[in-house]
Amino acid sequence: MWYLSSFSRIQNPLTLYPAEMIVFTSSMFCSAPTWPLCNKSKSKQHYVTPIVRRPTLTRCQAKRCCDCYDMYKELVPYAKAWSWQKAIVDKRKAQIERNEDLADTLIILQHQQVYTLGTGSSEENLHFDLKNAPFELYRTERGGEVTYHGPGQLVMYPIINLRYHKMDLHWYLRSLEEVIIRVLSSSFSLEASRIDGLTGVWVGGWKLAAIGIRVSQWVTYHGLALNVTTDLSPFQQIVPCGIRDRQVGSIKGLLREHSRSHSNGFGTENHQDIDDIQLIDITHRSLVKEFCEVFQVELECKPIPLLIS
Repeated sequence: MWYLSSFSRIQNPLTLYPAEMIVFTSSMFCSAPTWPLCNKSKSKQHYVTPIVRRPTLTRCQAKRCCDCYDMYKELVPYAKAWSWQKAIVDKRKAQIERNEDLADTLIILQHQQVYTLGTGSSEENLHFDLKNAPFELYRTERGGEVTYHGPGQLVMYPIINLRYHKMDLHWYLRSLEEVIIRVLSSSFSLEASRIDGLTGVWVGGWKLAAIGIRVSQWVTYHGLALNVTTDLSPFQQIVPCGIRDRQVGSIKGLLREHSRSHSNGFGTENHQDIDDIQLIDITHRSLVKEFCEVFQVELECKPIPLLIS
């Protein structure tokens, strides 16, 4: 892990894992309603897809099991989440060697304010002095350019063994996009789309979601970030994803725009009375549901490790 805001130059001492690959195919479907289910306490309540109880001899039969660490209301430091992902990936690789890889993993959270860079990110896309960065800055092993994470942005880190899904990274990237496109359509009536040659999800000319992944021995990590109620001003300090001719948007911003003018094509439902907490909750439930449908998994809620909580 490399913390960079105190360095005058970004260095990339990371030893890269073998080959990253990228592909596409159609998504798979199933239904998975959600309601309050696990990690209940007096102070907080998390929402996940209901667990279908199976016989004790087998965890999941019809679908692939997926352990879910749901912290969507928490602001988790980027360094902790990054280290945690890599530890899970190392564990999964060892399980694969022993033919004991029984479940995928999904981490859901928000981050404290941070800038992250991919393997090939250019310093030219940073509009600040690295010695005086506005927030912490990390170079990671994911693909893609510089982006921002912060409160109001829901982040999903799927750690998936693609041997049990489709060994095709174009398919995986398009499937992550499909999850977001479905969320925006089903929950907010926002007509989202892809743009040829670019990774992510757009509504009109606004990019609402960024995707950056790494795959090592067909095990994925890093993932997607969807701007829900995010303060977008930190994006002005960078060239998000290295794309200079398009703007970054949020669900909240587009719904507000729709409330001002019903003729701009953004949505058909009235959401202007929904507060930020409700908007995060609605988006979270929809993300969980659509992720389960697209990847054909059943979530099993897991307790949050002490090193993260």
